[in-house]
Amino acid sequence: MQEATFQVELPRRAFITNFSMIIEGVTYPGIIKKKAAAQEQYSAAVARGESAGLVKAAGRKTEQFQVSVSVAPTAKVTFELVYEELLKRHLGAYELLLKVQPQQLVKHLQMDIHIFEPQGISFLETESTFMTNELADALTVSQNKTKAHIQFKPVLSQQKSSGQQDTVLDGNFIVRYDVNRTISGGSIQIENGYFVHYFAPEGLPTIPKNVIFVIDKSGSMSGRKMQQTREALIKILDDLSPKDQFNLISFSGDAAQWKPLLVPASAENVNQARSYAAGIQAHGGTDINEAVLMAVQLLNSAKQKELMPEGTVSLIILLTDGDPTMGETNPARIQRNVKEAIDGQYSLFCLGFGFDVSYAFLEKLALDNGGLARRIYEDSDSALQLQDFYEEVANPLLTAVTFEYPSNVVEEVSQDNFRLLFKGSEIVVAGKLRDQSPDVLSAKVRGQLHMQNITFQTESRVTEQEKEFQSPKYIFHSFMERLWAYLTIQQLLEQMVSASATEKQALETRALNLSLHYCFVTPLTSMVVTKPDGRERSEVAEKPVETNRENRHKNFYLGRPYSRPHTTGDRGFRLTAGTSGKIPNVPGRAGPRGPLNSPHPYPDYLTAGESLLPGMLGKPLSDPLRVSFPQDGHETWP
Repeated sequence: MQEATFQVELPRRAFITNFSMIIEGVTYPGIIKKKAAAQEQYSAAVARGESAGLVKAAGRKTEQFQVSVSVAPTAKVTFELVYEELLKRHLGAYELLLKVQPQQLVKHLQMDIHIFEPQGISFLETESTFMTNELADALTVSQNKTKAHIQFKPVLSQQKSSGQQDTVLDGNFIVRYDVNRTISGGSIQIENGYFVHYFAPEGLPTIPKNVIFVIDKSGSMSGRKMQQTREALIKILDDLSPKDQFNLISFSGDAAQWKPLLVPASAENVNQARSYAAGIQAHGGTDINEAVLMAVQLLNSAKQKELMPEGTVSLIILLTDGDPTMGETNPARIQRNVKEAIDGQYSLFCLGFGFDVSYAFLEKLALDNGGLARRIYEDSDSALQLQDFYEEVANPLLTAVTFEYPSNVVEEVSQDNFRLLFKGSEIVVAGKLRDQSPDVLSAKVRGQLHMQNITFQTESRVTEQEKEFQSPKYIFHSFMERLWAYLTIQQLLEQMVSASATEKQALETRALNLSLHYCFVTPLTSMVVTKPDGRERSEVAEKPVETNRENRHKNFYLGRPYSRPHTTGDRGFRLTAGTSGKIPNVPGRAGPRGPLNSPHPYPDYLTAGESLLPGMLGKPLSDPLRVSFPQDGHETWP
């Protein structure tokens, strides 16, 4: 008997929906359970000295799933993994990242990516971190108005590094694209009684903003972190629009504002701010409470003095690398103080630099106040990470965005109101239609554009959409229903962060029920996989969550629900990624992966001399995108 390992990197926002092993023709499926129930089996396995299948953070955007099984000589084992993810539109594009790490030469290697977008594909590009001139000849891209097919099929000679027998395939393969858009109410797609509404109007003017940058300059920020923060801040200041107003607050044990009031982003003021930013030095403790409340007071003062133009958007961007150590240090009291002070008037965005900060604290602080939290990783590109985040929020297009559907047509929807829409992003709403509803689904999207209210309208014919998306060539059985469930669960989990104890219980119950019904492994569920290694052995996996510094070196068990392998994605929702790998008697190797649920499944085979090929899939869940990694060959090892 030898140990065979199956290893996959998958997106952090993905939910595993199926994992099973087929050993000598016998299938051992994963079964999704409530986390507490699965924990009993896991604890029993640990007590017997057995290991569990692990999922742990593998990078900024991925988690690594790994499981091992003992394989007899000449035996065949097939690993099957399916996951689903919503691809978010980021800075005007959808991005699909595939980890290509076979670890050795692969005899039969093929990667296929199929994209279908009814709105039309506006642009499509690929890049990779490992491409050579020889490998470029193995890449083909074909495209028409609504469909694209990307195929990567390198032969052994193309995979070899110069003069060596090692593979050069080790890195990322990235696909970026977007769809055609207009100033409209968006695109509605309907299938099997459920709909998905994608909204990202083009051509809207940017709303001027009032932004206050709150920068941590405590002693822990000294060295490279402070240098990178200064570099990023100087670049961000250059990107301010002349119509914007801004100010800077730096803080350690106490807080100091650059100017007493908001100032216009004129060339003179920006140059002065650049000089101020360049002189910020790190020292002292961390008083987050005082610094954020000072930012709120600056905005309140500008409003009272009528220095804040009507129709503008006000943002506070907090960057810190540590927990509060001075002034008010109780996280709950700080969160309460800030929420009461902001009172729904402004949006707070929190950036946690490194792992010496309580991410849960920053996340709640941001979500309580209409913003979001983001971790900035300590690395050579930290300044670029900060700039990238600012680009996301630099251009607000609409405020107070609400979606309206006829009550006699729509029975239930996911979140349908949003504080802000930024340029380059997209809002996705999914819902359930009533039985015997009219053939036309109409929608209104209302929002505020600068100083005026604006309403977008769109409609979609149910019968036409049903016909298009039920076509057998698209594989999307109950696709939009699963997208609705995925989106609803993600939003319920987010709402739990800032909910009261009573509200949290109700939100958790609904998210758990949806997770169990649709077989998603979420932070509330786990999957148990029982495998025979001469004896019954259970493995438990749980969904990793963003953690604080005390957990960053731990492994996290990832659960995976057992689900029908036919869920794939459409466009607004990024698709499901499935992986399948057949391995003969290969010691210490993992099976390749590619989406299980493609219209024409491409099983992945790991044959003699072949190794793990990670597959990561994301696709807008409104139009089919498929990724597959077929590897032929059925040799077995003696």
